Amino acid sequence: MLTIKQILNNKDEIIRRLAIKHFDASEAIERVIALDEARRGAQQKRDESLREQNMIAKSIGQLMKEGKADEAQNMRQKVSDLKAQSKNLEEEMTKAENDIKKILLSIPNIPCAEVPEGNGAEDNVCVKTGGEIPNLGKEPKAHWELAKEYDLIDFELGVKITGAGFPVYKGYGARLQRALIDFFLDNAREAGFLEIQPPYVVNEDSGYGTGQLPDKEGQMYHMEQDNLYLIPTAEVPVTNIYRDVILEEKDLPIKNTAYSACFRREAGSYGKDVRGLNRLHQFDKVEIVCIDKPEHSYEQLKQMVDYVQGLVEKLELPWRILRLCGGDISFTSALTYDFEVYSAAQQRWLEVSSVSNFESYQANRLKCRYRSTEGVQLCHTLNGSALALPRIVAALLENNQTPEGIRIPKALVPYTRFEIIPHL
Repeated sequence: MLTIKQILNNKDEIIRRLAIKHFDASEAIERVIALDEARRGAQQKRDESLREQNMIAKSIGQLMKEGKADEAQNMRQKVSDLKAQSKNLEEEMTKAENDIKKILLSIPNIPCAEVPEGNGAEDNVCVKTGGEIPNLGKEPKAHWELAKEYDLIDFELGVKITGAGFPVYKGYGARLQRALIDFFLDNAREAGFLEIQPPYVVNEDSGYGTGQLPDKEGQMYHMEQDNLYLIPTAEVPVTNIYRDVILEEKDLPIKNTAYSACFRREAGSYGKDVRGLNRLHQFDKVEIVCIDKPEHSYEQLKQMVDYVQGLVEKLELPWRILRLCGGDISFTSALTYDFEVYSAAQQRWLEVSSVSNFESYQANRLKCRYRSTEGVQLCHTLNGSALALPRIVAALLENNQTPEGIRIPKALVPYTRFEIIPHL
């Protein structure tokens, strides 16, 4: 959430930069400024009224000592009138503050200067590539065919138990899932991330804190009776650990990692591009979250991008990194890099990670601050997938299919404790 100070100091620049996200902020910004002026005006009148009440209260005692009871009574009535006025002014201030917050929640984060202009995914900028695309010969099998052939994942059984988008992993498929989770967590711990095991359900305040609410309310599973939400990513509970917290500068950066199941309604998703593991309602993911000082956050972002690159390289997957354009970057992000791996069977790129710097946008919602010699300031928050499993599994199965079976990357063998998934 933008701050009033940001808006007052950089109104025109904010409007210009939000246009890169295809968001016309001019009307909302002007409304915020007008409401803030009204709030400050009401506060000034309320403060003057309180001062006058205090002065009159002191004079009432003196009037009583002098035996001027009638004058004292008149002063009491005046104090009563001023208190009623103060109450009305406080209500005006509260309404203005609530209206400001409602508008601010509807304004996206400002994209940083590195975000390219563009309308959608086709305008994202490829900044780096690596790995080799395997030659699988004629008619390689897609992962949903391999999953059935090797009895790894049962999509139909998932439909029976729950519905589409809730697959059942079996045998070597379940073991591969568990191995990848351990592999990602161990790598994160070795890179200095503290492991967290968070709840999979969060309250409304947590959803607002990281920006899923109100922007993505329709994409979250909501339990109305308890007003709780299933998490779309471990980012939500882990980042909310620091909601309403003032950290010490010496403790920054804070680096956390967490495995969780993730739940997304993915309303309106259909077609060949969402077949199999390509898009699910429930999936596993290991997340990394960082809290840092503003002047260090973009160096922290670079380190996180380098870290995720190391993971896909260890898995021997062909990869590329995209800098998201204004039309594709998320509501809350200031700068995002997406990682994609290549599926040689589907002959297309699959997104497996987003690594983002939110600058102070989430921190202002969360009231996540740190204390320095210059006073209490907002932190910067960052997060990234490291990694999401479904499309990693899809690419691993497809790219490593051989006549003997499905080969396991060398770095993963200590976790799977098998080198190949054999034919049945």
